[in-house]
Amino acid sequence: MPNHLANSNSPYLLQHQHNPVDWYPWGEEALERARLENKPIFLSIGYAACHWCHVMERESFEDQATAAMMNEHFINIKVDREERPDLDRIYMSAVVAITGQGGWPMSVFLTPSGKPFFGGTYFPPTRRYGMPSFIEVLNSVAAIWEEDPQGIEESGDKLTAHIRKNTQTPAPDDHPALDEAILNQAVSNLYSGYDWRNGGWGSAPKFPQAMTIQFLLRQANRGSKVSAELASHALEAMAKGGMYDLIGGGFARYSVDDRWLVPHFEKMLYDNALLASAYLHAWLVTGNPHFRQVCEETLDFVLREMTHSSGGFYSSIDADSEGEEGLFYLWQLAEIKSLLSGEEFEAFSQAYTLPEDGNFEGKIVLQRKVKPEELSPSEPILKSARKKLFTAREKRIRPATDDKILTAWNAWMSVAFAEAARYLNREDYLSAAQQNLTFLTTELMPGGTLLRSWREGTALHVAYLEDTASLILALLTLYQSDHNPHWYRIAAQLVGAMLDQFYEPESGFFDVSKHQDNLIVRPQESQDNATPSGASVAVQALLTIAAFSGEGRYYEIAAKTLSPLQNALSNYPSAFGNWLIGLDFALAKIQEVVIIGELDHPATQELIETLWQQFRPYLVLAASAYPPAESSPALLADRPQVDRQPTAYVCQNFICQQPVTSPDGLKRLLD
Repeated sequence: MPNHLANSNSPYLLQHQHNPVDWYPWGEEALERARLENKPIFLSIGYAACHWCHVMERESFEDQATAAMMNEHFINIKVDREERPDLDRIYMSAVVAITGQGGWPMSVFLTPSGKPFFGGTYFPPTRRYGMPSFIEVLNSVAAIWEEDPQGIEESGDKLTAHIRKNTQTPAPDDHPALDEAILNQAVSNLYSGYDWRNGGWGSAPKFPQAMTIQFLLRQANRGSKVSAELASHALEAMAKGGMYDLIGGGFARYSVDDRWLVPHFEKMLYDNALLASAYLHAWLVTGNPHFRQVCEETLDFVLREMTHSSGGFYSSIDADSEGEEGLFYLWQLAEIKSLLSGEEFEAFSQAYTLPEDGNFEGKIVLQRKVKPEELSPSEPILKSARKKLFTAREKRIRPATDDKILTAWNAWMSVAFAEAARYLNREDYLSAAQQNLTFLTTELMPGGTLLRSWREGTALHVAYLEDTASLILALLTLYQSDHNPHWYRIAAQLVGAMLDQFYEPESGFFDVSKHQDNLIVRPQESQDNATPSGASVAVQALLTIAAFSGEGRYYEIAAKTLSPLQNALSNYPSAFGNWLIGLDFALAKIQEVVIIGELDHPATQELIETLWQQFRPYLVLAASAYPPAESSPALLADRPQVDRQPTAYVCQNFICQQPVTSPDGLKRLLD
């Protein structure tokens, strides 16, 4: 008999619908039952690709005795953290306060009013790893609930006060001017904390720092040699293999070791979106062809394995297959030998590490052992070998795919495709971005209200700040690649909705809409984590549309949001990578480029192509036939053609230099 998760739309929740635990989704029904029966809530938060979530399910949630204990003493609620990042953020703050660390599955005990009083992450079925068994935890919490409800209420009040303090940004006393020195100080701190032996920052587990690298690439583009060195070294280290899939393309979520060798094998859409953009920009800044190759292989992987027929992008691919972590991606040496010719195996063994006894639980995680340029002479043979391994791997039982489509994550991937389309001249990438944003602005905006999640024809959950801001940025990015004013019009409408729903002049940006209910606090995320914080994306969206529209208040809100965080950006740059990109953009002299002419005219196309021959992170482009449509950016107003020829204007703060009609003339204005 299925439990209350049977009608859910989340693949993660549906994985648990046949557990003997009487699970509820988060909602008024479960919360009301907890209040009426005066029972504590056991809240379990995870996601579909989470390895340890699957382990805890097999060990505890499928166990009849454990389920009986849970059902007798608790109201049990299961949440997909990807659908409800607000709940994840709130209660993760509690778990970190209790245990000093966080992770998934997250296991939190709440009062009927939703206040947390105890929690942790994974609990084993028997005592091990220095942890109590899950059944011991359940018995202890149930006993304390009966014996000392007043003490639990007091603990809940204290933890809730702590959460409120840690999930809301205090109003600053002053707003110092934006300071370019912050950028240099951030680079210096990133340099001092860098792991030159293995690449990246920090120790195991090691996460890709795509936003930090993006910031460094912008500083490299400004002429900072140390920034170029840091970014290139980190990107080369991650692309050696292990965390990067050398056979099928795409990145796993993180490395469990310092050397980027053994990944935590799940592949998340957001990582691949952010890293594809980083490798694209690195190729543009450095000219290293390997960075372009990794970018294209990553985007091609997403098109092949993570794209819905209607244009949406799936959320993740599981770490496990056939109940074993990483099995789909691992190799035996004998299998590789049997699949390749003698010549191919000889070249392959020189290029990649192939230890006979394996490097992960007796099997082989492929990793390149020489630099890409050293492989050039044998690259055709290696390409043939990789193709044979890919074909063989496709015959294996695949890991499960979480096929829900999330607005923010899709928007980040659309940005990667739209930018790659214009810099790499890939029509298939442009088509992917167009189809995706058509999907998001129809299926996830029923009746004009943006929602968070879609699966199998059903859209759910009011959008969060990260969804709204990221979609605005994606629409503005695509507008600069295909110049359809439709994208700009929707972006401009969403800016108004974003400020209305998420911004308070005295408090700044909140992560959830002012209409969100059932929350003990209204969170404000000030740091970037594995994904950019909603407020940092909102800053970039506002700065970009300010350049198109001339609306000074958008810049003012962005600057006001950035200003009080500058010390944190300087001192803790790896926690504020996307904020640093926003600060860099706010301090730059933005080039507002207008191109007027029939868009399919060869001379117009020549002018447009001139822009994208190098990395231009401080440029916005508005292109249109003459006269422009009413819904076009204000930047296009009063920009006539010269002698009826396709014409380019280069402006700053809407003040333009003399227009030109030739690519050489445009280059001179840009430089």
